[in-house]
Amino acid sequence: MDQDRHLVARARRGSQAAYRELVERHQASVYNLISRIVRDPGTAEELTQDTFVKAFGALHTFDPSYRLITWLLRIAHNTAIDHLRRRRPDTVPLDSGGEGPPSEALLVDRSQRTPLELAEQADLRRVLDWALAQLRPEYRRLVVLRYLEDLSYEEMVEVVGLPLGTVKSHLHRARAEMARLLTEAGLAGALGE
Repeated sequence: MDQDRHLVARARRGSQAAYRELVERHQASVYNLISRIVRDPGTAEELTQDTFVKAFGALHTFDPSYRLITWLLRIAHNTAIDHLRRRRPDTVPLDSGGEGPPSEALLVDRSQRTPLELAEQADLRRVLDWALAQLRPEYRRLVVLRYLEDLSYEEMVEVVGLPLGTVKSHLHRARAEMARLLTEAGLAGALGE
């Protein structure tokens, strides 16, 4: 966090290198959130770039007493939601049954796992990605923010702009929906339940 503050201060003074380092530090988190909202890698890449362009233009408004990642994820969230509002097609692909490469969001340290454990982890990741893709976008974004980006409830409120009670109830409903989907698909045992 201190390094982010230092880089922001340098970027505000015009350092392109500092801004580039901020982008490198946070682009994976921004891309991950956006891609889970819009469900299209190409669009997510474009919106990630848009997010950082907007952030650069508004860097003077950033309050360094807050975490930079929370501010960036708020911009990313709004950029993705604005895109969905303009486009309005269904963002969950019909063939979201887990084909294609596993998510970039790693759940384990690969260096500490056996090949069998890595294969099991990849299967679990595909199952969870499938269940996540079935959720409504407003639920999916909260699951991503809480469990993949590890934001507190207060930070989630700041990112999505909803009251704390709404965030908590939507997250509860999202978990219940994922549990239902996994149980109906006969996959609840994959989570150790």
